[in-house]
Amino acid sequence: MNKLTLPPSSRLRSKEFTFGVATSSYQIEGGIDSRLPCNWDTFCEQPNAIVDNTNGAIACDHINRWQDDIELIANLGVDAYRFSIAWGRVINLDGSLNKEGVTFYKNILAKLREKNLKAYITLYHWDLPQHLEDAGGWLNRETAYKFRDYVNLITQALDDDVFCYATLNEPFCSAYLGYEIGVHAPGIKDLASGRKAAHHLLLAHGLAMQVLRKNCPNSLSGIVLNMSPCYAGSKAQADIDAAKRADDLLFQWYAQPLLTGCYPDAINSLPDNAKPPICEGDMALISQPLDYLGLNYYTRAVFFADGNGGFTEQVPEGVELTDMGWEVYPQGLTDLLVDLNQRYTLPPLLITENGAAIVDELVNGEVNDIARINYFQTHLQAVHNAIEQGVDVRGYFAWSLMDNFEWALGYSKRFGITYVDYQTQKRTLKASGHAFAEFVSSRS
Repeated sequence: MNKLTLPPSSRLRSKEFTFGVATSSYQIEGGIDSRLPCNWDTFCEQPNAIVDNTNGAIACDHINRWQDDIELIANLGVDAYRFSIAWGRVINLDGSLNKEGVTFYKNILAKLREKNLKAYITLYHWDLPQHLEDAGGWLNRETAYKFRDYVNLITQALDDDVFCYATLNEPFCSAYLGYEIGVHAPGIKDLASGRKAAHHLLLAHGLAMQVLRKNCPNSLSGIVLNMSPCYAGSKAQADIDAAKRADDLLFQWYAQPLLTGCYPDAINSLPDNAKPPICEGDMALISQPLDYLGLNYYTRAVFFADGNGGFTEQVPEGVELTDMGWEVYPQGLTDLLVDLNQRYTLPPLLITENGAAIVDELVNGEVNDIARINYFQTHLQAVHNAIEQGVDVRGYFAWSLMDNFEWALGYSKRFGITYVDYQTQKRTLKASGHAFAEFVSSRS
């Protein structure tokens, strides 16, 4: 398949449905000398932390090439661009605004407005200023209030140019991967730290939502979660129980407080010293109404009981995998959306990230990434199927606009619909990019 198709009646074929592309600051910007050091700068210096021993110091050099990159986005015919602000680029060490950094983002917003592209801004996509990490990072409750102060200053500076704000991108990754199992910055491996960081991130979201309501009443405000539906590896009750426990501790741990004001019952199974430090008023703050909920989906998760009351994840044998080793399972996206819709009273949903890492080859100036086109095709169909079952999904953002720094995997994995030659920084639209653009432009 080299094109994307959906039924003529599909809501995704209407121009009322938002299509966009997404990036994040640390993964593409570079420009390390014009911002404060962050936790990922430090993490990249740790031995064996990054598989190819690289970092985000240059990345895709978006700091210098942003105008061309926005032209690239505009030429795709999409409606919106989702990107993040680097906290340490816009806030100085003393807490004041960095005017040069603010101007960088204001120029991007002006260019997006000129191109009739809606700006979807993420206020935190994992790059915490290092001086705040040194003070405890997300283990320090005060970091949530520092985040509130940053959000207050930057949203006032950006005025009304932002269509949509997300407070946080994937707090699971910041907390669980960063503080509980240690494969992301800052590299801490401790159950109690992971749960504490998660609570403080959710608190930061709540505090930021109050600021956004005050400063940006005309913008949409919400949060972005990464979620995978959790399936039992067999029909054995132990495996069914393990899958539910995994879902509660990994994914509903974030969704349930946001949408109901309480943590899953699995909280009671944690050791007392690992339970989140909840203060009076925290849960009401965390569960304020959302204008939308963003969901990032890549694959499903299959769990078995580990024999000790816990769970272990296994990828099924003989299935199609992306270059990340993740199963291609579009039905999981439909299942996730339908399950959330049945479980909670939801705001409108956005698919804020979806895509696949593929082993791409640039041959004669072209990248024929048919596997990525197939991935988009089946997952757009999965969104269509969920909408047909009554789920209110209003947008879809392809991850990613271009190949970039893939965190602990460095530059070894390519998710982009645009190929980046990291030596020359030349951008080449892949076959998937052409297919995405053709589909988006065919809407009526």
